[in-house]
Amino acid sequence: MSISPKRGQEIIDAIRRGTVPKNSLDAFAVGLEPFEDIFEEELQRVKGGGGVFKAVRGEYGCGKTFLARWLCDRARKQGFVTSEVQISESETPLHRLETVYRRLIEHLATADASKGAFRNIIESWFFTLEEDVLAEGSINQHDNAKLLDSTNLLVEKRLRKISDQAPAFSAALRGYRRAQAEGNSAIAEGLLAWLGGQPSIAAAAKRFAGVKGDLDHYGALAFLQGLLVVIRDSGQAGLLVVLDEVETIQRMRSDVRDKSLNALRQLIDEIDSGRFPGLYLLITGTSAFFDGTQGISRLEPLAQRLHVDFDTEARFDNPRAVQVRLSPFDLQRLSRVGARVRDIYQEHSKVPQRIASLCDDAYISDLANAVTGKLGGKVGIAPRIFLKKLVADVLDRIDQYSDFEPRSHYSLTLDEVELTRVEQQAVAVDNVDDIELDL
Repeated sequence: MSISPKRGQEIIDAIRRGTVPKNSLDAFAVGLEPFEDIFEEELQRVKGGGGVFKAVRGEYGCGKTFLARWLCDRARKQGFVTSEVQISESETPLHRLETVYRRLIEHLATADASKGAFRNIIESWFFTLEEDVLAEGSINQHDNAKLLDSTNLLVEKRLRKISDQAPAFSAALRGYRRAQAEGNSAIAEGLLAWLGGQPSIAAAAKRFAGVKGDLDHYGALAFLQGLLVVIRDSGQAGLLVVLDEVETIQRMRSDVRDKSLNALRQLIDEIDSGRFPGLYLLITGTSAFFDGTQGISRLEPLAQRLHVDFDTEARFDNPRAVQVRLSPFDLQRLSRVGARVRDIYQEHSKVPQRIASLCDDAYISDLANAVTGKLGGKVGIAPRIFLKKLVADVLDRIDQYSDFEPRSHYSLTLDEVELTRVEQQAVAVDNVDDIELDL
């Protein structure tokens, strides 16, 4: 798969930092083939006005975040708006849906805007409405006052169902457009922020639009409905939202944990009821969250909705199920990913022959084995640091130094400061008898 130099550089830069790239993940996706057709079916269902909920389970390092970003990348290429929200106890607690909504808005992305796409979506929507009004032929395009009034009427018509539950959403949209028409940028900015769920908006902006207070838990669901209408009316295919690392719920106080689980149950039920047409909601979590006593089993209705039989062999898993599992990395898969990354680097290197010769498949396999060995034999947690070492310690040096040969001049080291907590714990296992074996 050939990719542009710009995309290739973005991938390599992200791996060099030890993070998951945001785009062009198809270029080095390995092991996701069983999900491709089903995810495509589900995206088409959402594009047709349906709603989908999906849960992805897997242990640390098996690729949950990668899968989520891979799916987001594919969705954006098909005209979807996407948003990735990382659940955390302090910044984005799941039981406070107004905070989840705010983070969702902050991370909105489209094929044309990698972040901060909310303003573009709103502007595109108003432009589409104006075009619809002008297409009727009854209003002169230079009559700004009548065009504004007619567009506001169309806003009300499109948001009628939403206005019954959250009239403030359409009121703020009308106020935003009126402020822009009057050249009042401060008011317009304030209302756009308020629509995005931001707290502490100036009272003058809210008075201008006739709205009050800040967004709350229940208002967030109504605002999400309004956002979906705006997204679809502006010509986008739908909205894909990822709630990553929902297992953090397990570390919260019991009352907060129970509220969070109930919020998740509420989201599933609202999607099933048809309240959110055009929404694909994907959550990721560890197996302990789905099976453990501090996870979904604490709320019986939620456990019932997400239950899937995983007692059969993994090769017979049903990717259409509400919950799917990712298999852990093995050395072969790790080496394949490394080879893909090497090929991307080589394609845009000034010394492709040196890359091919000095970092061949055999060397990549040896490096994968070495990194895994340093991590106590746990292949599942090796991908991040393995790829970082491959790019920053090996490929960059081959590319820059004509006399560098990795087998002669490079010795693998893992410094505590560059490792995550889980990786540090694996390195701490220095006796083969202490290595945990999956039996």
